[in-house]
Amino acid sequence: MKLHQLHNSFKRRSRTRVGRGDGSGHGRTAGRGDKGAGARSGATHRAHFEGGQIPLFRRLPKRGFNSPNHKTYSVVNVRYLEDNFSPGDQVDVETLRCRGLGDKGNAGLKILGDGEVTKSLTVRARKFSAQARQKIEAAGGTCEIV
Repeated sequence: MKLHQLHNSFKRRSRTRVGRGDGSGHGRTAGRGDKGAGARSGATHRAHFEGGQIPLFRRLPKRGFNSPNHKTYSVVNVRYLEDNFSPGDQVDVETLRCRGLGDKGNAGLKILGDGEVTKSLTVRARKFSAQARQKIEAAGGTCEIV
């Protein structure tokens, strides 16, 4: 085999060379159209530019208010405590995270009262709903606020 016999087995399309004469099919305006902002040199538009029309995000009304002091809690219902823990276990953020529960909130853990609990558990959390506290303590467990 000699150098002139080598060929590339992977076909690559050669890049389009614009502005190289009318015979190329991309001569004269080089595929940019006739006039306007896109035909000028250095023409780029920011994302969502609509050609000078009032953009969609400005046409829609402003709504709501985002409080800078809003706290997001990781929420877990007592039904999941019943399913994932044994009697006498201690439940806190770390043990829940190890079992794949309640890892989204950065302000702490809140226990809610959906479902039933029959096991005696020690639950340590930032907040408890009244119903959750009542159900945990009725089952012989304790609620500790961290």
